[in-house]
Amino acid sequence: MTSPDRRSLAAWAVLAGLCLGASACVSSYVLVGKARPPIAPDGVQIYLHPPAAKYEEIALLDTSSKHSFSFTAQGKTDAVVARLKREAAKLGANGVLLANVGDQAVGSVGTGVGSSVSSGHLSLGIGVSGSSTHYEKSGSGLAIYVEP
Repeated sequence: MTSPDRRSLAAWAVLAGLCLGASACVSSYVLVGKARPPIAPDGVQIYLHPPAAKYEEIALLDTSSKHSFSFTAQGKTDAVVARLKREAAKLGANGVLLANVGDQAVGSVGTGVGSSVSSGHLSLGIGVSGSSTHYEKSGSGLAIYVEP
């Protein structure tokens, strides 16, 4: 194998790793202000309404309960809130102004079976089907830094 071939193989390996890493991501953000030094996630407060104190907008956050191993609606909601806090903390925000937490359909499974019989001038058909939709929780918010 020549050197250019090895470099190409290494580049493909890095690209594959990035793709796998990106597919595992369940949170994203868009900076709308200046990021600050990271803080601990337990130092991030969730706000349903804008705080009375002065604050800076840092980033728009978006996440879901994907890969959270939560089965109940409350567990999935808790996972979304924890992920919003964790993402905000990475950006140095000490608050998240919650915009939305709701259900998001991410897939469905369906099956059906049918049978028919015909004889002479008579035919009879019958069928049964069913489907199920899989939902995850999704959430969004505004990462903010509230002045002390």
